[in-house]
Order: sequence, then C-alpha cells, then structure tokens
Amino acid sequence: MPKTTQLRTYTVRDGLLDEWARRWREEIVPLRLELGFTIGGAWLDRESNQFLWLISYDGPETFAERNALYWSSPEREAMGLNPDDYLVRTEERTVESAY
Repeated sequence: MPKTTQLRTYTVRDGLLDEWARRWREEIVPLRLELGFTIGGAWLDRESNQFLWLISYDGPETFAERNALYWSSPEREAMGLNPDDYLVRTEERTVESAY
C-alpha cells in the first residue's frame, strides 16, 4: 500500500493540554510505533488550546485497516484513555509531502 500521512488537529479541553500531551507521548506513541506507524512530530498551539501531530503508515495494510487494529488492540483498551475526556474537537486531514 502507498504511504498515508495524516495531519491531526485536536482541540483540547481547557486546562488539559499538558496532561493530554504527556499521555499521548507516554501511552499512545509507543503503541503506534509498535504497530508500524511513524510519528512526524507533534506541536502545541497554546493560544488555540490545540494539539497537532503527523502520523504515517506505510505497510501491507491500508492506513484505515492498521488504525482499526490500533483501536481494537488490548494494549489500547488497557490505557483507560478516553479521548472524549480530553478532546473537544478532532480534525484529520490526509496530506502529501511537497518538500
């Protein structure tokens, strides 16, 4: 399958941006990497209370199939991390590198 990259923008509940970033770094990133995703970076926009990150997958399955595997994994369930507790809004855009 061709490489798929998504730019994800999350608007985080007031007062939870740093906690979300920490949990993302410590819990989400390791599992994503274990499942073959790559992370192109992550940024905090404190003025807008947003968390932005790039995630890619370049493997035998589609991005959607691999993402479904992530969400259904026992490791993901064991996190006890409900995005709705932190995120007010999410936006996912599939993007291509221009440089």
